Amino acid sequence: MIVNDQMGFEVKIPGLPQRIISLVPSQTELLFDLGLKDKIVGITKFCVHPAQKIKSKSIIGGTKNFHFDVIDSLKPDLIIGNKEENYQAGVLQLKEKYPVWMSDISNLTTALSMIQQIGVLTSTQNKSQNITQKISDSFQKLNSNLNVPTAYFIWREPFMSVGQNTFIQDMLVKCGFRNVFASQYRYPEITADQLLKAQPELILLSSEPYPFQEKHIREFQELCPNALVKLVDGEVFSWYGSRLLYSAAYFKKLVEEVKNELNHRN
Repeated sequence: MIVNDQMGFEVKIPGLPQRIISLVPSQTELLFDLGLKDKIVGITKFCVHPAQKIKSKSIIGGTKNFHFDVIDSLKPDLIIGNKEENYQAGVLQLKEKYPVWMSDISNLTTALSMIQQIGVLTSTQNKSQNITQKISDSFQKLNSNLNVPTAYFIWREPFMSVGQNTFIQDMLVKCGFRNVFASQYRYPEITADQLLKAQPELILLSSEPYPFQEKHIREFQELCPNALVKLVDGEVFSWYGSRLLYSAAYFKKLVEEVKNELNHRN
């Protein structure tokens, strides 16, 4: 089988994959949900879902630090990665030996396409179609028009937010949260002065990659005393595989909480 990945590169796969390595946590979870448990031989140390099923799988390093000797020992016939989460030098080295299919995700549409394409690669089209249909239906019911100026943070010291051409930005839009840093690119560093000038009414602190906690709410509250500051589940906002099955319900609840808390303040 010869296919193009989401980066436009041609990938030659000799047959139906029997030994798959996943280089990305959200796509690892998807592969398990497609019923491929027995064909997954390697995952990263950041692959945490599904918790019980991953325990028997070999760890091939991190998303940006591959252990090539471990990968070679696993003899993969398909490796699945992602443009943003994996490092180019490592991916190019893997491509010299193995079929490597790369996703490139910037919104819900490309995420759903990735799920369907991996279904084709692994001959699990029926399951992948079922997953994408459920996700599509759930997001169609979301319909939020909140339009509240929002800042979403993924890192501390330095503060890092999200801008255009990111999956998180698309999720914010779906929630009706108007990203005050949407004009910036990718994951900009934000100073305290920039945050103050942006005047967000809502500040969302993600649980990953930086593990924001309750104590950090006070820090942001001091910077923006008029803003509502909330901790949010970073997996729901940034994982673009089958975890999207739960995203719309989470967002609906979050939007209602924000509405109620902002109305109470006013």
